[in-house]
Amino acid sequence: MNHTIEIEQLSVAYQDKIALQNISLNLTSGSITGIIGPNGAGKSTLIKSIVGLIKKESGVVKVDGKPLDDFRKRIAYVEQRSAIDLTFPIRVSEVVLLGTYPKLGLFKRPGKKEKQKVQECLAKVQMTEFADRQIGNLSGGQLQRVFIARALAQDAEIIFLDEPFVGIDMVSEKLIVDLLKELKEAGKMIVIVHHDLHRTREYFDDLVILNKHLVAAGPVEDVFRTKYIQEAYGESMGEIVIKGVSD
Repeated sequence: MNHTIEIEQLSVAYQDKIALQNISLNLTSGSITGIIGPNGAGKSTLIKSIVGLIKKESGVVKVDGKPLDDFRKRIAYVEQRSAIDLTFPIRVSEVVLLGTYPKLGLFKRPGKKEKQKVQECLAKVQMTEFADRQIGNLSGGQLQRVFIARALAQDAEIIFLDEPFVGIDMVSEKLIVDLLKELKEAGKMIVIVHHDLHRTREYFDDLVILNKHLVAAGPVEDVFRTKYIQEAYGESMGEIVIKGVSD
């Protein structure tokens, strides 16, 4: 169950413009890792390139020393709400059911066992009563809970979430954070792109600070420091006091 993602010299470019340059770091199971940095720093690009959603310019990503493709069925990716077509006619239960497909194999359809799994996962995120609702009729927090349920239905061992707390209510945020901490205790690897610096120490065990290059990575108490924040965010931070910074 314990896994390590090894990222070596990862670079990504869009239309000849560098988005990420020579990123090398390790991500480990049993922890919640936050990825922070200013707008345009490459945070979402990093997780998308790790899971293979966008092409790498160079670099290698391995899980436990093996190609990431060998672990693809055990990796879940929860995209930003803004990337989802909310007009698509799909119900909450159907979204969660999609999480069971990777284990079914080719040409097999979900049966009673998979549908029972959907009910269990919806109960876990307190969304049972919304099972038949179309996803476009959900709030931001409810939608994120549905996509967490999909990852649970997949039995994913590695979960990437891209800004899951943007535009959601505090009840949903607390529920999701508590659930992610529970998954961490069960040995899962959780990696979150995050924007609110004031919640950093409260939410994360480890931290990756980016601004197109790797500024710092490691345990929160070692990395969440003024010098690294200022290096990543520049003078735009001014004299802002950030809750939880180690120094």
